[in-house]
Amino acid sequence: MTASLHKLGSSDLEVFPLSLGGNVFGWTADETRSFAVLDAYTAAGGNFIDTADSYSAWVEGNVGGESETIIGNWLRARGNRDDVVIATKVSQHPDFQGLTAANIKAAADASLRRLGTDHIDLYYTHFDKPEVPVEEIIGALDDLVKAGKVRHIAASNISARRLEASLAFSDREGLARYVALQPHYNLVSRDTYEGELQNLAEREGLAAVPYFALASGFLTGKYRAGTTVESPRAEGAAKHTQTERGQKVLTALDEIATAHQASPATIALAWLAAQPTVTAPIASARTVEQLPALLAVDDLRLTEEQVGRLTEASA
Repeated sequence: MTASLHKLGSSDLEVFPLSLGGNVFGWTADETRSFAVLDAYTAAGGNFIDTADSYSAWVEGNVGGESETIIGNWLRARGNRDDVVIATKVSQHPDFQGLTAANIKAAADASLRRLGTDHIDLYYTHFDKPEVPVEEIIGALDDLVKAGKVRHIAASNISARRLEASLAFSDREGLARYVALQPHYNLVSRDTYEGELQNLAEREGLAAVPYFALASGFLTGKYRAGTTVESPRAEGAAKHTQTERGQKVLTALDEIATAHQASPATIALAWLAAQPTVTAPIASARTVEQLPALLAVDDLRLTEEQVGRLTEASA
């Protein structure tokens, strides 16, 4: 199949409309299973892999960087580094906390070693640190770009005010400028992006790459009131089964999924893809079997009426 690629904001990166989340690599997917998922994703035309230096430090026995290491081993085994866009993040690794200039540079070098590559295509500040001046953060990121270690920079979990200040500083000084934003955004979490942040991204030409696109699995439809699902994410997903909004969203997803002969997950991703600024939602797959529903967002287009139905249900 020929996949459609979309330009990422003002950058020269062209990405598949579904970014593969690497948070499960080294957590719920071991290296063998991770390789299988990565192989299936790229075989279907996918090229946009998202990770972070801290994945998956929360797992007992892990130290952080496990996901990057697995991706690096896969890149080396497949010899396909130039065919994929690798995005990773800085600020949360146990050994590289924060966004001081020194930490950003040291963390980037550590990520490059784990990924086994000489450059990161898209480098995000994972969580903004308001105590660090934007001038210091952008200055350090610009140094990485000038050194050829990073192609483009981006931000995640940042306020509109800090994002605006960062963009203004980049413009004023002629330094590297954020091209993308990774917000928490999905059908049951809209106020985490819509409004001031979304308006700023649209005005400044930033691409949005939403995380938690499926609300920890809730929007796949497998978590429902009265059912028990064995999963490390069950607690995060189950909270939505108790809310009126959650019930309304599931009802609308079921109806539209039936009309398209698709899965609720595909419909939830297609709603995100139809939103202003969104270039590629992020979703992860623990197994190859979970991938088709995610990849189908490349082909499925919701009608204006269906987008409106979901928007109303999720209000």
